[in-house]
Amino acid sequence: MKRFERLGRIRRLDPVTDASEIYRISVTLELPWDYTRALELALYRTYAVPSIGRLLARTAELTDRTQKRYDDTSLLLDTIVEHGFTAEQGRTAIRRINQMHRSFDISDDDMRYVLSTFVVVPRRWIDTYGWRRLSRHEVVATTEYYRTLGRLMGIPGIPETYEEFEALLDGYEAAHFGWDEEARRVSDATLGLMASWYPRPMAPLLRTATLALLDEPLLRAFRYPRPGAATTALVRRAVRTRGRLVRLLPPRRVPHFARQNREIKGYPNGYRVADLGTCPVPGLRGCPVRYRDGSAADTVE
Repeated sequence: MKRFERLGRIRRLDPVTDASEIYRISVTLELPWDYTRALELALYRTYAVPSIGRLLARTAELTDRTQKRYDDTSLLLDTIVEHGFTAEQGRTAIRRINQMHRSFDISDDDMRYVLSTFVVVPRRWIDTYGWRRLSRHEVVATTEYYRTLGRLMGIPGIPETYEEFEALLDGYEAAHFGWDEEARRVSDATLGLMASWYPRPMAPLLRTATLALLDEPLLRAFRYPRPGAATTALVRRAVRTRGRLVRLLPPRRVPHFARQNREIKGYPNGYRVADLGTCPVPGLRGCPVRYRDGSAADTVE
């Protein structure tokens, strides 16, 4: 297989009716490392909106159980990518996502903003650091994929095009990014988690490198000191160089799903999709909810 052969296949598919297939190819075969980093950044950006950052801090999920929250979020989204929206595993993942979100008072505006980060941030990251830019087919397919997810989550007023998602994200961040002490605790815990994946002596270096990849609005919202210009340029150049090197490698032949990432630490013996996430509502018996016929999802190993 030639390096761009799979991109040709993507362009022969319909970006709307085949959106899930195109997105799965992009995420698991073409750009899995970049999508992992980009979706991490997408979720991280949301902490800079004080209403979101405060809520996450008060649930303690991202401060006291940071690794579990990271694992569960990654695995739930990964399940939908792997199995689709209509398969049993995919439906179970969406049900769990909805159960958790409906347990809190989250505004529709915040939900739409979070959805927009999944659409816009990966495109911007990949176009900057990936081994190739996303094609228009992939951009449209990603947009349609998350429009479908948003509808299944009951989010009203979902943008119809990538450009509308991009305008929503930029406008919302300009209006709502700001300092919040509780949100900063969530940010610090997340940076600490990322550093914990590597040998301890590397932690200060990794924190600096991560901050060098953040844009000015994020640094300002969390009141982080801006890394020096030379450091920022060096880190960003290194990530771009990684993309150029990947371009020279043979194409990936076996899909790589998020559940295979070394950063997922909490389920060495496998997991049930129906058991992922939190059950924050007192008295919600049997949470996670089982299927109507009483069965539950199979364990993933």
